Amino acid sequence: MWIDTHCHLDAAEFGTESADVARRALEAQVSWIVVPAIDTGNFDAVRMLATSLPNCTYALGIHPVCVPQAGPTDLARLRAAIPAALEDPRFVAIGEIGLDFFLPQLCTAAMREKQAHFYAEQLKIARDFDLPVLLHVRRSQDTILKYLRRMRPPGGIAHAFNGSDQQAQTFIDLGFRLGLGGAMTFTRALQIRRHAAMLPLSSLVLETDAPDLSPEWIHPARNSPENLPGIGAVLAELRGVTAEEIAAATSDNACDALPRLAFLSKTA
Repeated sequence: MWIDTHCHLDAAEFGTESADVARRALEAQVSWIVVPAIDTGNFDAVRMLATSLPNCTYALGIHPVCVPQAGPTDLARLRAAIPAALEDPRFVAIGEIGLDFFLPQLCTAAMREKQAHFYAEQLKIARDFDLPVLLHVRRSQDTILKYLRRMRPPGGIAHAFNGSDQQAQTFIDLGFRLGLGGAMTFTRALQIRRHAAMLPLSSLVLETDAPDLSPEWIHPARNSPENLPGIGAVLAELRGVTAEEIAAATSDNACDALPRLAFLSKTA
């Protein structure tokens, strides 16, 4: 069994193919796909995908790239949506949330402040409802960690991790797993591959971030969750273990990070 902990299966790039993509992933032994929302406008889309496809689950949150257009009513809508979502076994986390200090339009002082506000408020929601978070961490590791230390949500996943050794250890100490995906498959990604090889296996989960972050063998084509076993095979090679060991360990780690997914896996 493989688990894709981060896949935007509702993205426009998939068009009407989402069901076929999920089916091909299931045939490739990808038993679960976590589909995070990016704003209140796609809450219904990710929920409908998860309830209509046998191997999909979902998270609800407001992505930092969507913060410029978001307002207080969006945070209120997110908070109001959680009680009903908790009745749905396919709902597993708050996400995708976080900070993006890479895109120029998000790096002004005002926009950094707005991002931080939305991030902090969504951490409060996660803490209030005892839900893990799926974190967008793009050139923002230290600030992300500052808020995690202060607000202490119940763990989650640092998606597409690419930080320092010290930052990796701090995430782990705070109860987070680190997401590895297509970037790890490029030989030039020296730091990511070193982390993949050397960090405790218990701290790692796998993801595609499809349709983005495609692995080396299809880049720059559209990524897909059916590529996850190939990404896992690269991790196995880097660590000198079998792909079966990686599948088992990273799936266990994903279930530890997302307890509602663990319960769903046991009852499905």
